[in-house]
Amino acid sequence: MKRLLVVEDEYAIRDLLTLNLTKVGYMVEAVESAERALEIIINDPDRFDVAILDIMLPGISGFELCERIRRKNQVIGIIMLTARTMEPDKVRALAIGADDYVTKPFSLNELIARVDAVYRRTLVGPPRQSEAKELICGNFVLDLSSRLLKKNDQPLDLTQVEFQIMELFFKNQGVALDRETIMGKVWGTSYYGDVKIVDVNIRRLRMKVEDDPSNPVNIVTVWGYGYRWTT
Repeated sequence: MKRLLVVEDEYAIRDLLTLNLTKVGYMVEAVESAERALEIIINDPDRFDVAILDIMLPGISGFELCERIRRKNQVIGIIMLTARTMEPDKVRALAIGADDYVTKPFSLNELIARVDAVYRRTLVGPPRQSEAKELICGNFVLDLSSRLLKKNDQPLDLTQVEFQIMELFFKNQGVALDRETIMGKVWGTSYYGDVKIVDVNIRRLRMKVEDDPSNPVNIVTVWGYGYRWTT
């Protein structure tokens, strides 16, 4: 069963999302506040596969809720639902751990497509028998079975999106990958968003893997093109 949490204070939108996402196969639990969502998540961090979080919530904001959920669960897919169209808000949502964002007013078909895409990323399982279970690059080890990245034998917490970007880099060491290729491989070719989502996730990854994120030596920018992984 595909398990989905909806956190939205407007009843009409909450009801609309519940009805339509239930129709396409999701088991939806909808709440009106971040406080109620946190009660559920704290008691059962692995209860949901995907969460849709409104940003403008009474009390605790959707931004803070996203951060607190992400600290509890690195695997859950998170989509931010916002009436804000300001670029800094979108960047902030991605920087704190969201996988995607949807701006109100939204198309139901687009939203469902994005939820499906995020859900599929949570289903990535262990490698097949014939595939390598570990990818090694310098002092980094990417364990494909446990979905874990280690640097100098120390585990790094990655979201599913971040892990998939690292897997793409490890399988293409030294190769310059353009943003469109990264987006297509990680978010899927039907993704509705723009390539800026790649840049935000790269910045977040650098904070985790680089000794000096302001002077990266592993995730190198290829100006006007994309990124290259080196050691």
